Amino acid sequence: MEQRVNIQVTQPQAYKAMFALEAYLQTTQLSKTQKELIKIRASQINGCAFCIDMHTKDARKLGETEQRIYLLNAWRETDLYTEEEKAILALTEEVTLINANGVSDKTYAQAERLFGKEQVAQIIMAIVTINAWNRIAISTELQPVK
Repeated sequence: MEQRVNIQVTQPQAYKAMFALEAYLQTTQLSKTQKELIKIRASQINGCAFCIDMHTKDARKLGETEQRIYLLNAWRETDLYTEEEKAILALTEEVTLINANGVSDKTYAQAERLFGKEQVAQIIMAIVTINAWNRIAISTELQPVK
């Protein structure tokens, strides 16, 4: 693949803003595992090899199991995920695929029931952030580290 623009080098202020979002996410009530599940699932949907590679490695370092990582794209079909994780994954899918049907009332209500408004806002910001990173990585053809 041909080398594309390195936004971090050519527009460092843009990356500074993205890193500010990452710093914000570190202050939220979301667990590290919840954040990695969001990052992996959104990256799977978006087809971002760079982010899938990075976040599956990060999840494993946190103790996430291979089985849960492998089954993440079929999370509805297994009991390996908690009710809270399933609510986060449903919201992740609907926000990531926002152009399809928006976020359903059912998905939003379930998330709000389990987490409350403040934490739902944090979840949405985590989803928005990884979607932005996916778009940067895909459009600039970032490659997984070998």
